[in-house]
Amino acid sequence: MQRRLLLGHPQLAITIGRLCQELIENHGNFQDSVIIGLQPRGIFLAERIKARLGEFTDQDIKLGHLDSTFYRDDFRRRESPKRANETTIDFLIEDKKVILIDDVFYTGRSVRAALDAMIAFGRPEKVELLVLVERKYSRHVPIKPDYVGRHVNTIDTQKVLVEWKEQGLDDDNIWLINKED
Repeated sequence: MQRRLLLGHPQLAITIGRLCQELIENHGNFQDSVIIGLQPRGIFLAERIKARLGEFTDQDIKLGHLDSTFYRDDFRRRESPKRANETTIDFLIEDKKVILIDDVFYTGRSVRAALDAMIAFGRPEKVELLVLVERKYSRHVPIKPDYVGRHVNTIDTQKVLVEWKEQGLDDDNIWLINKED
C-alpha cells in the first residue's frame, strides 16, 4: 500500500485557521450559529474548529456530535452491520445556522444521511457544510461543501486518511493512500 502526504503540520493548522476565518466572515459573532461534527471522524475537526473560533472570537460556540448510521442508504445492505456511534446534541437547532463538519467529502451520501438525522433536533434556518478534504469527481448526490480545506483529485482505488493527535497518533496528517488490488 502506497501513501503520499497531502497535508501535515503546520500546513494543516494553517488550513484550519483559514477555514475559521471564512466562517467568521459569514457568521460574525456566531449568535445564531452552532457546529455539528459528524461521527466518527468529523468530530475531531469540529472540536478543532470550535477551539480556533474561540481563540479568534472569544465566543463559546455550541458544539454537537451527530451519528447518522441508521439513516444511511446502505445500512441494511452490508454483510455486517455498521456500528453506531453516540449522538451528543444537547441543544435545539430550530432556526439556527448549522455548520455541519466532516473530515473527508467523498460521495455525499453520509452528508445526506446526516441531514435526515439532524431533523430530529429541529428545523434549522440554514445548513452549511465544512470539510477538510473534498475528493473531486466522486459525487453521487447533489450536495456540495460550502467550505473546503483542500480539493483532491482521486480515483476509486484511492483513499484519503486523516490522522489526528487526539486519536493517539504522533502528529496530524492527511494521507492519500493507493489501495492494493
